[in-house]
Parts: sequence; structure tokens; C-alpha cells
Amino acid sequence: MAEKRDYYEVLGVDRNASLDEIKKAYRKKAIQYHPDKNPGNKEAEEKFKEAAEAYSVLSDPDKKAKYDQFGHAGLGGQPGPDFSGGFGDLNDILNNLFGGGFGGFSGFGGFGGSRGSSQGQRVYRGRDIRVRVKMTLEEIARGAEKEVSVERSVPCPDCNGKGARNSADIKTCPACKGTGQIKRVVNGIFGQTISYSTCQQCGGEGKIISNPCHTCGGSGLVRKRETVKVNIPAGVENGMQLTIRGAGHAAKNNGVNGDLLVLIEEVEHPYLKRDGNNLTYTKIISVMDAMLGTTAEIPCLDGNYKVKVEPGTQSGTVVRLKGKGLPSVNSYGTGDLYVKFIVWIPKKLNKNEKELFESIRNNDTFTPSPSKEDKSFFDRLRDMF
Repeated sequence: MAEKRDYYEVLGVDRNASLDEIKKAYRKKAIQYHPDKNPGNKEAEEKFKEAAEAYSVLSDPDKKAKYDQFGHAGLGGQPGPDFSGGFGDLNDILNNLFGGGFGGFSGFGGFGGSRGSSQGQRVYRGRDIRVRVKMTLEEIARGAEKEVSVERSVPCPDCNGKGARNSADIKTCPACKGTGQIKRVVNGIFGQTISYSTCQQCGGEGKIISNPCHTCGGSGLVRKRETVKVNIPAGVENGMQLTIRGAGHAAKNNGVNGDLLVLIEEVEHPYLKRDGNNLTYTKIISVMDAMLGTTAEIPCLDGNYKVKVEPGTQSGTVVRLKGKGLPSVNSYGTGDLYVKFIVWIPKKLNKNEKELFESIRNNDTFTPSPSKEDKSFFDRLRDMF
């Protein structure tokens, strides 16, 4: 199965997008890919489903918060919208988004490049920083606070991020009057069309610096290595990504900071294997211990535990230690530890040992005669192969 795309990428919005911006982005995708407008186009149908799923998460504050912190894994496999009954009428979808007033497909004729509005001075967003953090199973079981060292852009201390030490050296762009955009009005047979483009003189910043700060060269940013503390919740998994808002690179003109993206890298445990929230462990026991019974010491994440090995334990027997697994990152309970016993058969016997076993080889006790419970176990073992 193909890996799911980032929901923000699907809708084409920034991670700091408002609900209104998310709605508008979904509206655009719905118009473009709705099956009613693309009959028989399977690719468009899949893109419509993908956009609908992304909107169902990003428009829900609780789901969005989990997704922002843990990505797709934070949603716990929650299904997206149900299209078993059809895709719904496009007008109904858009009316539900904005409360009506569209009047059918013809109402979208002016949506797109011919429609625009002045957005004022550009607001910059800093770049994200991605780091890897290694976690042992013991740390994953209880959660951990990790310190990560990052080199990030921060506001210049000499000009406070303005790009110039003196405010008098920062002038409003005469071409765009500080808006960062050039407005163009074209008169046509259907009326006026207004469009906006980035001001070439100031690069869309709305201001011109005549005497840039010598420390940052007018960018308003300098590089600095910092240590960031990251609180990692219990139950995270290998490859899971946590988002620390605002801990990424600073932006020009005191804009919005980027995020710190923490990728979890799980360190392999020397004894225990992970299977979701459950753990597995293989314990090798001798023939004598399998026949007579014994007590086996089992390593768990919170210390060693002694487990009783019943007399007559068969190779492949599995015992469950309830609650000795890993907690769910969504607080849905704790997994178990499954211990599998393997009976070790010696390859060589000395003369006395061989004579001993030869003397009891034909005893009824050593003649295979599985009980009802044993047959059930052996049937399950056979089915595995």
C-alpha cells in the first residue's frame, strides 16, 4: 500500500493555515476532482477522496492536534469519509462549507486567476528543521525528555530582526506603497478584472533598506546553535514524527517561525522484539526443565520476572504476561509480553547418558500419546507451517 501523503500537502495549505483557508483549499480541490465533473476518471476520484479525507482531519480541532504532533500514526487508524453511498452532490458539499449562496456550477466561473485581492505586506514563514532522536524500548515504555542540538536562524540581536539598526534606514517602497504587491486593473467587455503581482522593486517586502545591518547583512537573521528540550510521550513508534511548533528557523521580517520535526528512531532491544504495542521474547529451556517443570527468569522493561514452567511444557508453548508490553501513544491501553518456550535438544550424549535414555526409550511415558489439549496445541502448530 502506498504511503499516505501529508494532509497539508494534499490541500496545498501551510501548517499554520486557518480553518477558513483550509475550507477554501478543500473547495478548490472538490471543484477540480469531484466525480460529477470527471465522469469515469478514477484518478480524479481518488484525488477527491484524498482531499476529503485530509479536510475531515484538518477541520476537526482534536484530530488536527493529534495529526500535527504524531502524523498519520496519531489518528489510530480512524477511517476517512464513507463514500459507500456515493460522493454527494457538489453543491451540497460547498453549501455545507460556506453556508450556501453558490447557485450551481455556474457560480464558480469567476473563481481563479481573475479574482484577487490585496493581501498587504508579505508574511514570511521560517523553514522547518528535521532531527532524529534515538529511543530505547525502556524509554518508549515510560516516555522521555530528550535534548537535541540544532543550528537555527534567529532574529539578529543587533537590529532585532529588522535588517537595519536605525528605523530611519527602513523606507516604505514607493512603487507598492508598502503593500508588497502591484495592483493591475484591466477593463474588458465583461467589466474590470483586478490582479496582483509581487512588487519587483522591494521583492514583495513593502520596504527598502538603505543602510543594512552589518551583522546580518540586512536579512534580519543570524545562525545560532541551541539546545531544545523535547518531551516525547510514551508509546511512540519507529518512524513516528513529532512536531514542536515554532522551534524551527526564524523568518524574515519577524515572521512566523518554522517547526522542529522530531523523527523517532527506535533502538533495537537485545532480547525483546516489538509487535505494535506487544512484545515477544523467546526463552530456551532444557529437555529436563520441559519435562519436570521449573521457574524461568524473563526480562521485562521494568525488571526481570519469574515465570512458572509447567511440567510437560511443549516446544513452542506461548505464555502471556498481561500488561508487560508498551503503552499506546493514544492512551488506549497497554500491550502484553508473549514468551515463547523452545525446548533445546542436545545433539550429543555421552555413554552413560545414552544408556540411560535407551533404558527408558520404550516406556509408555515417552510414547507420544497427545491429550485433547495437546492435540489442539499441535494442530495450531501444524497450521503455522
